[in-house]
This record gives sequence, structure tokens and C-alpha cells, in this order.
Amino acid sequence: MSHNTFGHLFRVTTWGESHGPALGCVVDGCPPGLRLTEADIQTWLDRRKPGGSRFVTQRQEPDAVRILSGVFEDDDIRTRFGGQVTTGTPISLMIENVDQRSKDYGAIAQAFRPGHADVAYQAKYGLRDYRGGGRSSARETAARVAAGAVARKVLGEEIVIRGYLTQIGARAIDRSRFDLAAIDENPFWCPDRETAGLWEADLDRVRKAGSSVGAIVEVVAEGVPAGWGAPVYGKLDAEICAGLMSINAVKGVEIGEGFAAAALSGEDNADEMRIAGNGRIDFLSNHAGGILGGISTGQTLVARMALKPTSSILTPRRSVNTAGEEVDVRTTGRHDPCVGIRAVPVAEAMLACALADAKLRHRGQVG
Repeated sequence: MSHNTFGHLFRVTTWGESHGPALGCVVDGCPPGLRLTEADIQTWLDRRKPGGSRFVTQRQEPDAVRILSGVFEDDDIRTRFGGQVTTGTPISLMIENVDQRSKDYGAIAQAFRPGHADVAYQAKYGLRDYRGGGRSSARETAARVAAGAVARKVLGEEIVIRGYLTQIGARAIDRSRFDLAAIDENPFWCPDRETAGLWEADLDRVRKAGSSVGAIVEVVAEGVPAGWGAPVYGKLDAEICAGLMSINAVKGVEIGEGFAAAALSGEDNADEMRIAGNGRIDFLSNHAGGILGGISTGQTLVARMALKPTSSILTPRRSVNTAGEEVDVRTTGRHDPCVGIRAVPVAEAMLACALADAKLRHRGQVG
């Protein structure tokens, strides 16, 4: 299997399967001299790990990360940097799987689950790991979140990345009630307290019915300077979209107004400008989502991704098996009624990785 790597100068290669002994990633291109410990990475992994509420899978994985390479500490480094730092060599990160239940998938070993990658993997490789989907499982995203923690170190504290849910199923937030402080107060990363309460009732019904719903995740980055990205084939928005689109269950990505821009007039869509008091350019709106011509403008970067409903549901669905027979498939096991909830930290991580790569590429081109 090829194409397990994301990025150009800041490169992330993930490895491992859902029901293997472990999974992880190798981060190549991280500059030397950055403070990095396992605790720095664990903070972000704890936001993604399963079992955090009744609205996500109850698989009990601690997602404890180990740094296997790429960092060093001695008396001199402690004096100069204050602790363990990156060396500039590849950083290998490992997360053990401790709560696999492969027997949950025995009944569908020969059947293709509708909505899953089963039939596509079988067509491409002639075989597949049916235990949770193997490499196609969202379990792989734990490694992305670990890599995103390293990317945040590259970006520095001046760049703040934040993700949240704006829609679950057919119910969207009310933007007039948007409050970033509310995001950490509910299990949905929801910036609208009233809608969070409605989502709780909605998902309880979905969960008890053994069904699932989709979601929309919005992720923003503040503090990104103007000039990152490149015209034509290295557009910053194209790189961000590629990273977000590579996340499991994502079926659509947009930047700024996105598809809604098609309904705007040229006058409404144009982000007008004036000179601010300090002589800098002041944009009067941000329909472009902080990117023009594939290059960051210095405004807040805004991206959105739409996730389909979780394909693993208890309702029997019509399918076929490896023998070419028509069958009904009912997927048991432990699954998220809405994958969008745990996708929020993953979206943040992929945006961080794309921006870390853009920062290093920009520095390499213009100094």
C-alpha cells in the first residue's frame, strides 16, 4: 500500500491497523531545538480518544503515546533549552492498541459492509483486514493527532488552531449564539450552548435506535501571517483541503464561504480593504477564508468539512459477500453514532500539519 505520507517538508507517515498491536507515525522534517515531551502530545490525544462520553464508541483505549526517536536531553540541553528537544531527525511515535475485540467482526469476515471501504479494498488488493477495517479504520487518526501536536510546536504559540461542530444531522448551530468558551463545556465541541442540549437529545435517540448521523466540523487558524502557500499547484487551500479530505468519512471540504459563495454577488463576496491605523491592510470581511490566490492573507483561516453518517449501524442493510452471494449485513461492535464528534481534534491536527509544512516551505523559498 502506497500513499501513507502527507506533506512536503514537514512529512507525516502513519502506520498500523485498527486491531494490530499498535499504530503510530513518523514525523520527518521537524526542525531541531523544539521542546517536545510525551506529555505535550498526550494533551491532544486525550481530546480524541474513545470512551469520553456515551455519544462516542466505548472502546477503552488510553491512547498513551511513546516517543521512540528524534528527541534528546542532557545537561547542556537542559541548560540551553530547559529540557528535552527535537534533534531534527525523524520523530517516531507509537500508540498501543489495548482493547481490540476482533471477534466482533467474525460475522462479516466474508461480507462487504455497505458504506465501508471493504469492497473497494478487496477490488484493489484482493484481500482486506475485516477487523474494524484495518488500515481504513478511523483508529488511524490517533496517529494524525499525535503528529499534529508536533506540528503545533513548529507553528509556535502565536498560531492558534481551534475546531468545533457546527451541525449534527439536520440541526445546525445558531451563529448569533456563537461562544468559543462553550466549546469545552459539552461533549460535542459545540459553540452554541442551546444547540448542544438539543444535540444531546437527538443523539440519544439515534444511539438507542442503533443508527447514525453525519456532521459538519469547522476549523480555524488565527495568527497565520500573510504569504504562506504558493500559486497554481501549491495553493495553501488545496493543501488544507487535501489534508481534511483524507480524514475518514469526510465527503466534502470548503474554505471560507465555500459553496455558499455561489449564491453571492460579486459585490457581496469581495472582501473590501482599508488601511488600518498602523498602516496595515484591514479587511472588512472574510468570505475568502483567509486565502487568496492560494496564499494566506493574514486573516483567520476558515475551513469546513462534512462527514457522512457512521456506516456501522445495527439496521440490516443489503449487500453481497466474497462468494458473490446477496446477503443482509448488520454491523455489531462498538461504534460512534456520529463520527463528527471525535473528528474535531483530527481536523485541528491536519490543519496544523498543513500549516507547519507551509511555514517551512515559505521559509525555504523566501527566507
